[in-house]
Amino acid sequence: MNQLVILKGHRKDSSESFFQLSGIKKLIVFFFLLLIVAPSLVWSKEAVPVAEDPEVEKRMLAITMDLRCLVCQNESIADSRADFSNDMRREIREQIKANKNDQEIIQFLVDRYGDFVLYNPPMKPTTLFLWFGPVILFIVGFGSLIVYLRRRREQIEEVSLSEAQLKKAEALLNENKGKNV
Repeated sequence: MNQLVILKGHRKDSSESFFQLSGIKKLIVFFFLLLIVAPSLVWSKEAVPVAEDPEVEKRMLAITMDLRCLVCQNESIADSRADFSNDMRREIREQIKANKNDQEIIQFLVDRYGDFVLYNPPMKPTTLFLWFGPVILFIVGFGSLIVYLRRRREQIEEVSLSEAQLKKAEALLNENKGKNV
């Protein structure tokens, strides 16, 4: 909405066009436009394609819920948005389309990335520490605490006071009782 301002006989349009702005104002406008447009150019990624086949997608999600993202390590492949997880989901979709069963797909990933890709690795000699390590560490820590507390108790000496020290302490206590009353 352009407003016309009439001052002493001459008309002035209160809204200036971009081309009528001074050099500093043009620079400021250009800077703000750059701030608005630049993030979308820098951080935009290609959209993830929508599932072509809902059955393949459902099966892929079921498989990836039990697989660990090797980049995030605290997320499943199904939940992770890392590029690595996107690649693994794509690979799993391709294997599903190649009519491989779930065990064959999981075995392919284990062969390629090791047992660490599984949230529940199988019990075998290379994974024994994963299964029993926390329990062993707890037992060792608890045992160390008990040994430390017993040694500390033995180090504490009972200090007996002489008769003169006992009388002096009693006199100080009685003196303080008299002041507090």
